[in-house]
Amino acid sequence: MNMPDPQAFATTWMNQFTDPSAWQGWLNLPAAGGMQAAAANPLAGVFKDFNVTIAPAKLDTLRQDYLQKAGRLWQDFIVGKTPQLQDKRFSSSEWTATPFAAITAASYLLNSEFMVALADAVEAGPRERQKIRFTVQQMVDAMSPANFLATNPEAQAKLIESKGESLTRGLQNMLEDLRKGRISQTDESAFEVGKNVGTSAGQVVYENDLFQLIQYSPATPTVRARPLLMIPPCINKFYILDLQPENSLVRYVVEQGNTVFMVSWRNPDKSMANLSWDDYVERGAIEAIRVTREISNQDKIHVFGFCVGGTIAASALAVLAARDQQPAASLSLLTTLLDFSDTGVLEVFIDEDQVARREASLAKGGIMPGRDLATTFSALRPNDLVWNYVQQNYLKGKVPPAFDLLYWNADSTNLPGPMFCWYLRNTYLENKLRVPGQLTVCGVPVDLGRIEAPVFVYGSKEDHIVPWPAAFASMNLLNPKKPKANRFVLGASGHIAGVINPASKGKRSYWVNDKLNEKKGRKGPLSPDEWFAGAQENKGSWWPEWARFLQENGGEEVPAPTAFGNAQYQPTEPAPGRYVKARAD
Repeated sequence: MNMPDPQAFATTWMNQFTDPSAWQGWLNLPAAGGMQAAAANPLAGVFKDFNVTIAPAKLDTLRQDYLQKAGRLWQDFIVGKTPQLQDKRFSSSEWTATPFAAITAASYLLNSEFMVALADAVEAGPRERQKIRFTVQQMVDAMSPANFLATNPEAQAKLIESKGESLTRGLQNMLEDLRKGRISQTDESAFEVGKNVGTSAGQVVYENDLFQLIQYSPATPTVRARPLLMIPPCINKFYILDLQPENSLVRYVVEQGNTVFMVSWRNPDKSMANLSWDDYVERGAIEAIRVTREISNQDKIHVFGFCVGGTIAASALAVLAARDQQPAASLSLLTTLLDFSDTGVLEVFIDEDQVARREASLAKGGIMPGRDLATTFSALRPNDLVWNYVQQNYLKGKVPPAFDLLYWNADSTNLPGPMFCWYLRNTYLENKLRVPGQLTVCGVPVDLGRIEAPVFVYGSKEDHIVPWPAAFASMNLLNPKKPKANRFVLGASGHIAGVINPASKGKRSYWVNDKLNEKKGRKGPLSPDEWFAGAQENKGSWWPEWARFLQENGGEEVPAPTAFGNAQYQPTEPAPGRYVKARAD
């Protein structure tokens, strides 16, 4: 490979910033300059779309900072000093083996830092700034030299080492993914639902056109009288809670002496195109509560909700409270939003225009494809969930290793259009669920404060889908007159990895605060910061904390059930049932 002359290379690039006319052409955000400015500045179109500018003084400060760092970088390059690449994408030795590869990566990192700084410097409101930052970060991540064969020395080395086979395999991998309509994140041939994931023993004891209800086999001779009903999110399949025996939350709570029931949502097809949020609450959660109570012969049961499943579960209990029914012995909410004031980075996808477009196409009937939902969530972490696999699968021709969680992640579910649109507008966009009486669900006004049950709320510290302070906000809505009935536990890691943290492995940590339930000296609940300031960190999994909560509210010990269902609700097929096996694609 012919190396470019370092001095000429550096001079050409630096002239973009030392020549005032070139600089202004690059940074005329694009009030002046039109298409020429947009071509010179990759951010021009973004800033034009949002109609934002940057204060001249701030712009000049960013320019000077960039010039200083770029000058030092190019001086080091000219004298042969290898730059430090503090980014895992460039951690391989190939990136520093040649000056050209090293300067390519270092220049990219510097330019990325500058582009993000420009995005952060725009004069705009918080929502607009977040959207601009998200858009720019997507561009920055896509521009990485690691994503292209011509600038990825690891892929080039693999190409030479394999005598071209890596490129052939990479093209085959890409064509296969194009056929599937998604990027492969794991070896999907290694898993089968019911065979080596979703394997906890049990039987389907009830079904309608919306869900199947699974009752799991007991693992102890006695159980607590009050059973546990688990309501997972309908935007994913339930077996995230029952992956393999060593990381199954279902298996764990069964082994703790609980009779466990699971809602397995049906993967919607065209026959379900008109289902609403009310259907998921009434014919889903409320029906599951009714059947679980009848099978267990208990007036009160534990109700569990994970993510959107928690929003559905709390809505169902609020509807029942409006009907003067209190069937919950306890309510457990894992990474759940009830107050949608802080929806994290997902906020970039929620505004009046975007919701209105969805309503125009889906609100009167239709299916929201699971593939579209999966793409949205992948966009939240593009380096981990998109570009990493482009590099490994396509550029290097590798087959991704088998990983149960990523197999589940690729097993998408559709959503009925009317249900999806109602959920977007009334929760994410207008945040009505938190306001007593603001929403009517299943024909009654809902008030979360009317739910009478001890509450266990869990949040994950690094959750980018449900920020933990947003999960904590449920503490202010539930049991408003009895705050001591609420318990909050904060776990390490993210939305999924924080929840699926087996107690047997003793990994990560969690935080609890048993000293404070109210602000000292004045009424009102704690803020998240106040709670965390007094919290104690504990090593290991938070699962035992939840198990103790269930035990405290589970009633007396009774002999474990010896049969599934009852005379009215007979088992029809083994767990995990057929609904969970239907694929969206």
